[in-house]
Amino acid sequence: MKMSDDKTIERLLFLIKTRGPQTAVALGELVGTTSVAVRQHMEKLAQLGLVISEDRRESVGRPKKYWQLTDKGNQRFPDRHADLTIEMISSVIETFGEAGLDKLIAKREQRSLDIYQSKLDQKSALGAKVKTLAKIREAEGYMAEVEPVEGGFLLHENHCPICIAATTCQGFCKSELKLFQTVLGENADVQRESHIVSGARRCTYRIVEKAP
Repeated sequence: MKMSDDKTIERLLFLIKTRGPQTAVALGELVGTTSVAVRQHMEKLAQLGLVISEDRRESVGRPKKYWQLTDKGNQRFPDRHADLTIEMISSVIETFGEAGLDKLIAKREQRSLDIYQSKLDQKSALGAKVKTLAKIREAEGYMAEVEPVEGGFLLHENHCPICIAATTCQGFCKSELKLFQTVLGENADVQRESHIVSGARRCTYRIVEKAP
């Protein structure tokens, strides 16, 4: 396979990861190639077990084929040190009990809070804070993006680099939700609407400004 093909394939996988199921036509427009070329790439990826297709009938006419990642395809965007993480969590519980794990999570939360607060201007508007938070999370590997919506913002995280740890101990997810609430300030209301650990394609947080 040519180097240019490798780059195109990685781009296609990234787009499906961050945007969800896509048609070959839509992917072709995004990467600047033909839908025929995309279908050829998708067929190869399907043979490798990285993607699967689903026919969807949207209106009158033939169903459209949507491509999405398989579990194997999602593994191309790896969890950070997954096996070591599970082993360490198990060891902490065995040695210090659940209370010890809670202290570890709290320590991680405080360290993240210190970092986030040093980068956020608490005097800025909520939208600016959310955008800064997204940049921080993006740098940490969460593939974060902000979507303005009526009444506030949606913070999407298309990847969870600590997914194995979060699946093993949901205290990590509770801690991150609390972290967001704290760092965005008491005037912000943060609610998680979708959750990778619960089977969703991505984690989404709805962030709105509380009424005075």
